[in-house]
Order: sequence, then structure tokens, then C-alpha cells
Amino acid sequence: MKNIFIILLTVLSTSVFAQMPKSNLPKPGIISGKVVDQTTKQPLPYVNIIIKDAAKKIVTGGITDDAGLFSIKNIPEGNSFVEVQFIGYKTFSKPVSVSNKSNKIDLGVISLEEDSTTLDEVEVRAETSSVTQKVDRKVINVGKDLTSAGATASELLNNVQSVSVDSQSGNISLRGNENVRVLVDGKPTNIPASELLKQIPSSSIKSVELITNPSAKYNPEGMSGIINIILNKNANMGFNGSINTGVEAGHFVRYNASTNMNYKTGKVNFFGNYGYNGGERYNFGYVNRPGTNYQDFVFTNDNESHLFKIGADIYLDDKNTLSLYTTQNWFTSDASGRAIITDNNGDLIEHSPNTQNNENHNQAYNVNYKHEFAKEGHNIEFEANYSKNNAPNYLNNYFLEGTQPDYFNDINNDRKSILVNLDYTNPISKNGKLELGLEYRVNSTDNINLTNQQIVLEDINGNKTYRDVGDSYFTYDRDIYSAYVNYGHQFGKLSMQLGARFEQYKIEGNFTGLDVNGDVKNDKVTDDIFSVYPSAFFTYNPNEADQFQLSYSKRVDRPGIQQVNPIREWSTPLITSVGNPDLVPQFTNSVEFNYTRKIKGGSITLGSFYRNITDVINRATYMDSLDETNTKQILTFANFDDTDAYGLEFSVNYKIAKWWRANASMDYYSQKQFGSTDFSDPNAPTLEVKTDIFNARISNSFTVSKKLRLQLFAMYRGPREDIQWDVDPMKMVNIGANYTILKGKGNINLRVNDIFNDMRFKFNSERPFVQNGRFKWESRTAYIGFNYNFGGGKNKARARKQRDNNENQGGGGFL
Repeated sequence: MKNIFIILLTVLSTSVFAQMPKSNLPKPGIISGKVVDQTTKQPLPYVNIIIKDAAKKIVTGGITDDAGLFSIKNIPEGNSFVEVQFIGYKTFSKPVSVSNKSNKIDLGVISLEEDSTTLDEVEVRAETSSVTQKVDRKVINVGKDLTSAGATASELLNNVQSVSVDSQSGNISLRGNENVRVLVDGKPTNIPASELLKQIPSSSIKSVELITNPSAKYNPEGMSGIINIILNKNANMGFNGSINTGVEAGHFVRYNASTNMNYKTGKVNFFGNYGYNGGERYNFGYVNRPGTNYQDFVFTNDNESHLFKIGADIYLDDKNTLSLYTTQNWFTSDASGRAIITDNNGDLIEHSPNTQNNENHNQAYNVNYKHEFAKEGHNIEFEANYSKNNAPNYLNNYFLEGTQPDYFNDINNDRKSILVNLDYTNPISKNGKLELGLEYRVNSTDNINLTNQQIVLEDINGNKTYRDVGDSYFTYDRDIYSAYVNYGHQFGKLSMQLGARFEQYKIEGNFTGLDVNGDVKNDKVTDDIFSVYPSAFFTYNPNEADQFQLSYSKRVDRPGIQQVNPIREWSTPLITSVGNPDLVPQFTNSVEFNYTRKIKGGSITLGSFYRNITDVINRATYMDSLDETNTKQILTFANFDDTDAYGLEFSVNYKIAKWWRANASMDYYSQKQFGSTDFSDPNAPTLEVKTDIFNARISNSFTVSKKLRLQLFAMYRGPREDIQWDVDPMKMVNIGANYTILKGKGNINLRVNDIFNDMRFKFNSERPFVQNGRFKWESRTAYIGFNYNFGGGKNKARARKQRDNNENQGGGGFL
């Protein structure tokens, strides 16, 4: 605890000193230098620099930046002591003297020596904040989130500020918008985000990064930004690891297990982790059309997920690093469900059970090479990533005799992608830095849907005719060529970065099958677009406590495969989904302002954003023209008029007492949505709905004793209105506990989520029919788990820096 107390005292004293009137300060001096690891010579960021007077009282201080550099101003005249403190290393101390003739002191390179007797890492993690605000992103460290133990990434992200996951569809949204890009370890995957999040165990996740306004260096796709999921990867010396296992009970019982290990010797670090999730999940609900029909649904999914990652970091020498890894996902799902439809009198219209078997194997292979030139910060990095996904899916639907024929869908999806990029960074001056990059991306998809399905056409007299849906095929290929340039410059307390990204985007899609009218379609979708995406970032630090950030970027949302696929697809017995091959991309110009204030015991962040969106892509819904009974509807997509969106965000991380820390956030978003109730009629009026969304979350961590920690989490998601639904608010309260055993190497975790069973999706609608409904899932669950850490635990502070470096290097996929 001694080291933690020193760090907290340093931060507090620095904050207090920064607020002292300048008139009370002696004539200032400046002390600068660079801090590196004595063994590896790697720079150490976030090292505490403490300045003490002759009586050993703290005068001021600061921390090193990402390059290990520091410059402490306002040093009083006379004799002082400089102390350099960092967890895992021995404290460096040196006397200095500031005078009128010598008020600028350069300490040069300070090499810190590892201290093997320092505080155990487990205790450090228990005290660190779970939210870190960085210059271009917000990092949520989820390793000790007790209320997410034993969950999936989908459930974990619902606890993350500004993020929401639809428990029905699995769709993820950032700041109220589903146009978000999800990456794993900085790389895109071939799996749709809604499926991917269900496959990753929460115990395999180290942190989640929210990049709401990415610079020109990053891929411009995703209107609301990027969510990057960082998987665990150790880099400790010797052999180290951890084992996690647990049981979750709701309507059904589910199991999870994971292990995370590494072996580091000499200049090679081997690492690997494995995560498993398995068990059944239950979902049910209804849709009621007053005076017409009532639809009752039940869904059960028996899922099994295996996530495996293995790789190596090879430190060839001080200037060259080679990293290799592969990630393998195996996911199987045996699902069953049924839809019962009754008329206004309660008489049975349809009883439609169904089964679905889904297999998914996703493979990713990555190689990264980085060379450091002689000049500090001057480097070049090459990265190549190949991923492949095969996802066969077999669906059987059954119906009452005489209503419509039973049918099957035998679907196979094959997706492949290649990513190659080259990054170059050069500090061309003391205060300036140039970044250049090239990237090539190719994505290809092949889909085959074999079916004996028939469309049932019924007139107002009840006469039925049948038409074959027929097999369908489509291929969809994308080639993207990119280049970017960024220039950053430091002007005293103001830093600036200006950049632009240039992209040539080509697509070709070929679709064969029956369209919404039952006619044979052989559609070819092509596009060839050149775009420039500028960005600008300004950061102002008037003192140690305050930071102001202003940023601008242009982004794009390109239509997905299902949004442009014109082949008819069934969603329910009364709803048909079909894409629109005429969709064009929507472009977004985004401006953000953020203010962060360090306070005694924590920090406060206040943010706001404004977006202008052109050619907005939204849902369009209308009655099925082939159905004369007016009971069936078509769902599709269309481009609408330009619109604006804006929002406010507030978050605070505060240590209320020695035993109590809280993280709280609130956000409000507003946007106009457009839609149509009859997209088939070009003269049909366009609907306009203003959507307002309010969310609030608070997470409290309580340290009861050295062995026992408690966590209380609560969230509220306000009501919202969109083109189709008016959705009721949702709320949830979770509790968790962690008890340390086996001399600090083991932990027992307990949690209960949604104590009051309040989470549900409840809606009312008037478009295209008057209807209401509610869907419920296993939100109230109980979990018990066990965690055990083993290994030497040596070089942990240095290993964290090396691990962070490797993850940053692997982030070239952001390009």
C-alpha cells in the first residue's frame, strides 16, 4: 500500500500546486529528462516525477509522456530533490540546485532498476480506475468488473458508458447510433458484430476502447466511431498464467472457463489464451395487433463458443520487433422456437415451430514488424492480417396443415479478408511529428441459399396460390486502397494534429434469386468512389489539472450486404425482409468538444458532439403488395434527406472514501430519423421522427477488507421513439463480490444481475400497423466463479508497458 499512497499523494499535491496563485511562487526553474527501463532501455510512460524542497516536502511534480519524457516547470530557486517513482522499480533520487544563472536543468536519461520486492500486481489492479481518458480515446479496463464475471462481450458492453447492446437483435450502438465499427485487437473480423459479441467470453477481454472521433489514421467506416475490444495478452518474465471458471444460472444453467498464459525467456515471449462459454439461453415475447391478430413467440438457443489465441513477440534487438499471432473462433448454436398466431377471437391461425443449426469458424492470422531508427520516435511498421470465416446455417420452419407448406433453408456463408498496411512516423522537429501510411483491404463474400420455400398468396376471399421462392446466390467483393498523412505540432500548452485520408473504394455484388414480387432477379451492384476524409485535433493544457480538446473528422457508412441484397428473406410468418441494391453511402461530418478536470480523488469529463449526415440510410417499411389480406409487411432500407445529430456526455471517476470509489456517466443524444410507410410508391410521404435518448450508469466499488471487495452497478436507458416503435425505458441493478484466497493468488466471484428483473424490450407502434409488443430474456441471473493466478510475477511493471506497446503496434488495423 505504501507505493499506492505515494502515487495518490503525488497526484493530489500536483493538483493543489497547479491551483496556487502564481504570485506566491518563487522565480521558476525547469527540470527535464527521460526515464527508461535499465534492462530493456525502453521508455517508461506515466512515471511519477516528484520535486521536494530541502525539508523533503513535496513542492510540485508531474508524469512522463508516452516517450518517457518529462519537463517540470515552476521549480523554486535553491536546493531541491528530484524523486522518480514507478511501481515495480526502485526509486531514483538526485539533489539539484536552481539559480538565476542555472534555471534549466536537464537530467538526461534516467535508468530505473526493477525492484522485485514491490507491491503485488493484484493489489494494484484493485485500486486503479476502471476508466482512463486518453487524448483520442476512452479506455475501460474491464478485468475487475465484478458484475460482468462469466458473461459474454455482449453483456459486458451493456455496462460500458455510451454503449448499448440490443438484447433481441444483438446490434450494438454507440451514442445511440448503430453505425459503429467493432474491432478485436485493432483488427476487423469477418463476423457481424451482433454475432461476434456473443462468442467472446468476458474473461478473455482486457479492456474496451471507445474512439468516438477517429483521426485520418484510422479507417473512416462507422458514423459513431470505433469500439476496439482488446483481448488478454501477458508479457511477464518466466511462466505465468491464470485460470477462470464459473457457473451462471437463469432460466437455464450455463458454464464458462478460460485460461491466459505466457512464457517469456530471453528475447521471446510466447502467449496464449482460451475461453469457453456454453449453455442454453431463453427468450420470449409477443406482438399484438388489436382487432387483427396476436403473435406469441418463444426462442431457445443452445450455444457453445470456443475462443483461442496464441502468438509470440520476438525482440530481435533494441530496434526490431516481430510479432505473430492467430485467433480462432468456433461457435455452434442449436436454436428452436415457435410462433403462435391467433385472431381477434382467440382462434388459432398459425402454429409455426422452427429449428436452426448454425456453425461458425472464424480464423485470423497476423504478422507485425516494427523497426526503430536511431532518432527517438522515428519508426516504420508493417502489418498483414488474413481472416477467413465459414458459417453454414440450416433452418427448418413448420406450419399448420393447410396454411402453408413446411420448408427449409440451407445457407452457407464464406467470407475472406486481407489487410496490409504500412505506417511511418518521423519526429521531424523538436515539436513536430509527421505520420504517413498506406493500406490495402479486400473483402469477399459468397452466399448460397438452397430452399424449398414457397410464397403463399391469399386474396380477400381466402383463396390461396403458391409460388416458389427458389434458390438464391450472391457474391459481394470490396477493394479499398487508402493513404493517409498526419502532422502534429506542439505550441507550448497547445498541441495540434491535422490530417487527411484518401480512399479509392470499389465494390461488385452479383445477386441471383426472386425479388419481392416473385420475379427472377439477376442484379449486379457496382460502385467506384474516391473520397477524402480530413481530420483536425486541438488539445490545450493550461495546467496540470485541466485539458480541453476540440476535434473534427469526416466518416462514412457504406451499405452492408444484407442492406443491398434484393433477394426475398423471411423474418416471421408476417414479416418479409429485403434489401435495396440502389443504396448509396452516407457521409458524416463530426465535431467534438471535451473537457477533463483532475480533481482530488479522481477526474471529471464533460463532452459534446455535433454530426451532419448526408444521404441518411434508414429502415423503410410498407405493406406487402402481394398480400391482399393486408396483414403482412415488407422491411427494407432507403436513403433519405440529410440530418443533424448532437449530444452531451458527462462522466466522473471519484474516490469518495478510502474504501469507496465510484464511476458515473450520463449521456443525452438527439437525432432526426427519416422513413417511409410505402417505399414502393415514390410519391409516398417521408416520415420524420425526432429521437431523443438519455442514458445513465453508475458503478460503485467498495473495499470492505484486504480480501473482500463489493460492487454495485445500476443503469437507466430512457424511452426512445424511432420510425417503427416507441420504446419504453429500461433499467437494471447488478451486485457483485470478490473474495481473495490462497495468499492472494485466488479469487471467488459472486454476482447477481438485474436483481429486480426490469430489463425488457417493450414497444408501441402505428407504422405500418397499430401494434404493441414485449420481449423478455434471461436478464436476471446469478453467477459464481473462481479465478487463480500462478507464475513468478516478475517484471510486471515493465511487462505492462511492453504489452501496451505490442497492442498499440497491432493497432495498424485501425488505419
